[in-house]
Amino acid sequence: MDFTFSEEQQAAAEAARAVFAPVAPDRVPSPSLTSGAVADDLDRALWTQAADADLLSLLIAPEHDGAGLDAIALCLVLREAAKVLARIPLLEHSAAAATLQAYGTEELKREILPRAGRGDLVLTVASAGRTGHDPADLAVTARQESAAGDWILDGVQTAVPWGLNADHILVPAHTADGATVVAALPTRDAIAGLTTAEQISTTGERLAELRLDGVRLTPRQIILAPDAWPRLHALLATGTCALALGLGEGVLKMTSDYASKREQFGHPIATFQAVAVQAADRYIDLRAMEATLWQAAWRLSSGAGGALPVTGDVAVAKTWASDGVRRIVQTAQHLHGGFGADTDYPLHRYHAWAKHLELSLGPAAAHEEILGDLLAAHPLG
Repeated sequence: MDFTFSEEQQAAAEAARAVFAPVAPDRVPSPSLTSGAVADDLDRALWTQAADADLLSLLIAPEHDGAGLDAIALCLVLREAAKVLARIPLLEHSAAAATLQAYGTEELKREILPRAGRGDLVLTVASAGRTGHDPADLAVTARQESAAGDWILDGVQTAVPWGLNADHILVPAHTADGATVVAALPTRDAIAGLTTAEQISTTGERLAELRLDGVRLTPRQIILAPDAWPRLHALLATGTCALALGLGEGVLKMTSDYASKREQFGHPIATFQAVAVQAADRYIDLRAMEATLWQAAWRLSSGAGGALPVTGDVAVAKTWASDGVRRIVQTAQHLHGGFGADTDYPLHRYHAWAKHLELSLGPAAAHEEILGDLLAAHPLG
């Protein structure tokens, strides 16, 4: 395999650096985990800048005014966004757009995709389930009244990222016959049977709880393709690994800068062997996170075969991302000493976001179990 990035992918990364590099990690408005303040909205100014740089239309086809790029380009952009804790739903928005692009009706594509690419609409995903393959993991049920009739959704979906700010939410649901469908739920207009409640994430950001009690959607708002949800879930998990990588790189740089300036016994602490060894271990974590991320993103983008389904590569990447990002922020906190706990210094926010990414779509142990199940079903050698 060739992990050399194409000119288009490199151009997307350069555009992302131009947008995100000037953003301070403590950019206002920003939740404070200590005071309990929660920002009411995503960073709209940054959202507009990302739209102007065509970062919101990466996975949208040119016929709908998009760039027509792939998961690798998206991960390159997410990596840059995470370095500064960019408070925009870039992953969820892009993954939802890609799913509508691949599986939505032509009417739904025309209605949503061009406006999503311009940033006029915000899309998100009610990410649920451990693997994306087991309908029993899903909390929402869907049934169709007749062969061509409306669909009825019932259930409670918790912890929907950016759910209180989005215009459309993709909600996975399971049917009585064991199938999985994806509902494109509009949220700006009042919908009979839909109520929302605020929840607070580890990062201090607002999440949404969706209660669906007989919510009625038309057939055009339901995606029936059996691989739509597993593919969407895999893209979300891979994007989460890219966010963990970018965050980890930002934290390691922050730690390196601090250790090079902080002196003890007349020397920078970076010159102490114990500090250098810990930093080196975390650098190794980053390189492993990077290698496994690009393997998963490449499999998603190319559709290339392998000894295991693409789910296996995603599970390996998410295992490294979850464990790696946790170790990186823990080491950073340790090497910063008491300064790392100062809420006027951004490290505490990185720590909170890292914990959120570690557990999102399952911690390392869950993905190791997924990998074990895959190896049992697809023995190697």
